[in-house]
Amino acid sequence: MSEAKTNRAASKTSAVVDEDLSSVTYEAALTELESIIARIESGDVALEESLRQYRRGAALVRRCREVLDGARAEIERIAAADLISKADSTGA
Repeated sequence: MSEAKTNRAASKTSAVVDEDLSSVTYEAALTELESIIARIESGDVALEESLRQYRRGAALVRRCREVLDGARAEIERIAAADLISKADSTGA
């Protein structure tokens, strides 16, 4: 297969694996990721399917990190607002 065809095939596979996960909750992503890990570790999955599942797992890990980063940012924003509110109320 030519390099161009290989790159197109990889992009197409990546697009399928990286389908819009923005609506997937952290819990759903984590549950699916655990399922993927169990299937791959069982050794009952063919190599190509293992690779596809691995790519999907990587996309789910990215989604989990996005959700956690967003939660961390929100907590920091709330904590900062709380500190400002307390400082304003004490006259500091």
